[in-house]
Amino acid sequence: MDIQADIMDHYFMEEALALARKAYEEGEIPVGALVVAKDRIIGRGYNQTERLNDVTAHAEMIAITAAADHVGSKYLTDCTLYVTLEPCVMCAGALYWTQVRRVVVGAQDEKRGFSKIKQPLLHPKTKLVTGIMAMESQELLLKFFRELRT
Repeated sequence: MDIQADIMDHYFMEEALALARKAYEEGEIPVGALVVAKDRIIGRGYNQTERLNDVTAHAEMIAITAAADHVGSKYLTDCTLYVTLEPCVMCAGALYWTQVRRVVVGAQDEKRGFSKIKQPLLHPKTKLVTGIMAMESQELLLKFFRELRT
């Protein structure tokens, strides 16, 4: 990866982390996601499953819907999704159907992440980048669940 792409990935992951912090402040599992096209954010989302009483209101799903509305298409072939936590199977399925070009992930989800499934769930043309700001993403999640238990 070139240095410019690495800088942009960190910049946009920091934006996704800001959304995760917003979810945290609202008592939601702190996951943030955004969709980027041509170095512009075209979709933002953070977990809102509790607020909306909707199990599908994951950060990725909200960001995908906003991006699809922005481009006027269900396909996001020229876009990158940045997400602070590895997508679940449901979100990976949605990413497959959008044919998103890249998925950039912060922290791995050891329990419910799509990579736990043996078959590839992302579209064959989708490039996966992992570990961008993983520590910061993981620390926010651990803080949330520690506070939830006390």
